[in-house]
Amino acid sequence: MALRQLARAQPLLARPILAPRSAIVAPRLAASFTSTPRRSDVPPQAYQTPPGQGPIPPNGTKVKPGFFARTGKFFRTFGRVTLVVVLTTTGAFLYVTQTQNSPPNQLPADKEKPTLVVLGSGWGATSFLKSLDTEEFNVVVISPRNYFLFTPLLPSVTVGTLEPRSIIQPTRYITRHKKRKVDVYEAEAQEVDPVKKTVTFQDLSDIRGAAGSVTIPYDYLVYAVGCENQTFGIKGVTEHACFLKELSDADKIRTKLMDCIETAAFRDQPQDEIDRLMHMVVVGGGPTGVEYAGELHDFLIDDLKKWYPEVADRLRITLIEALPNVLPAFSKQLIQYTESTFAENKIDVLTRTMVKDVKNTSVVVQDANKQMREIPYGLLVWATGNTSRQITRDLMNKLSAVQTQRRGLLVDDYLSLLGGEGVYAIGDCTATSYAPTAQVASQQGIYLAGIFQKLGQKAKLERQLAQLRAATNASPEEIEATVKKLNRAAKLTPFHYSHQGSLAYIGSEKAIADLPLFNGNVASGGGAAMLFWRSAYISTLYSVRNRTLVLADWLKVKIFGRDVSRE
Repeated sequence: MALRQLARAQPLLARPILAPRSAIVAPRLAASFTSTPRRSDVPPQAYQTPPGQGPIPPNGTKVKPGFFARTGKFFRTFGRVTLVVVLTTTGAFLYVTQTQNSPPNQLPADKEKPTLVVLGSGWGATSFLKSLDTEEFNVVVISPRNYFLFTPLLPSVTVGTLEPRSIIQPTRYITRHKKRKVDVYEAEAQEVDPVKKTVTFQDLSDIRGAAGSVTIPYDYLVYAVGCENQTFGIKGVTEHACFLKELSDADKIRTKLMDCIETAAFRDQPQDEIDRLMHMVVVGGGPTGVEYAGELHDFLIDDLKKWYPEVADRLRITLIEALPNVLPAFSKQLIQYTESTFAENKIDVLTRTMVKDVKNTSVVVQDANKQMREIPYGLLVWATGNTSRQITRDLMNKLSAVQTQRRGLLVDDYLSLLGGEGVYAIGDCTATSYAPTAQVASQQGIYLAGIFQKLGQKAKLERQLAQLRAATNASPEEIEATVKKLNRAAKLTPFHYSHQGSLAYIGSEKAIADLPLFNGNVASGGGAAMLFWRSAYISTLYSVRNRTLVLADWLKVKIFGRDVSRE
């Protein structure tokens, strides 16, 4: 028993005796406290961090700041500036839109003021109304449409690039912001009597009331009725072709285009019938015809090939022009660029070709070799030019002694109608040395508004002068100063057109720009010109509302594509 206890106790005696843990840790802690300086022993500068740098250790060695430390200040400043710009832009946008959408109170009609009648709501009339001061006039606007149409972007509506209401501006959005009330009547002018100084107009809308034809007098008349489509007396054009001048024309083209495509995709459709339905013919090589051909090509490439692959490759576009080349108003360099672009896009251009007859499914043409041939088509777009309206021809007949130009009304250097007292004519209805373009009509409207501004000032100064002469206490100096102002208001400068350049979209995200520079021209074509074309048209639109809608449509098409549904 004693031996067993001795054997168990022997291993315990062989084990080493360990020191307590506190005896080992205490010296280490003491060493660490003796090697590390106390807070009170370190100068305060060691714990300060200079701006844009990291902390400086106690030994004085500077640490290089990291990437975020170096650029943090820049990003903070950039973020603040961006926030200020966004908030300011948003506030300005909301202010302008709410101001335009909240017309102020207007002065009522004054029987003592002269009556100014404006016929039309196109480029000339709208530019005139936008710039006119109505305080000295009772203004009446008569037009068959109650809106202004931005015609340069009309080809984009035909294929769904833009929505129809994005490029129209209601006339009342302009007239309701004038000082004095402006009466707007949606009606068509039937007759102008320059002797009796009256205008007769009639409501031709689908819904008509009891009022029929109405005749009103005028003291001044601004004649801006525009023109209608020129058919050259060719048989079948009015019945079978689609024009491209009004908003309803663009809707008609869009509907008929989708109709041709859906019919071509119909089951068991004959091959020759598919070729006919998918052949789109454009007559007229001016900017309107060229831009429509370019928009149609974009529709083919961007949308038709995705949604109608069975018939997309069968689509053909043919442009017919009677002159030796398309776009005669542009420089030769841009004409060649346009024709080469059309050749790359497989758009057939038939120059020196005249249309002789238009049938239901084909057009008869005479080519440069005087050979007659028949071209089948599914859609025919007619964009060949303008001619005078019937009311204009009737007015010319009443003033036949001085109105001897069949092309349009003759005016003097101040846009006053020859033979018509108090009548001014602007826009496409006139026969001037300038091209009948929107740019000319717009400048004429602005100039004519300045003329009426001086007429209003003259009438006001004449009243003041009469009051001064009737007053007993008026000094000669006051009368003389008023007479000088009256003489300045009576001085008129003739109209001078300033050409700002020509633009046209030719498809494939390309455009051409023919811009004046000093004594010459700058011709440019391609993607950069397309960006300039878009920015120029955006800046030309009359309201923030139109600019916003057009930009939204372009962005929508870029993201989602064009709508191919048929109404």
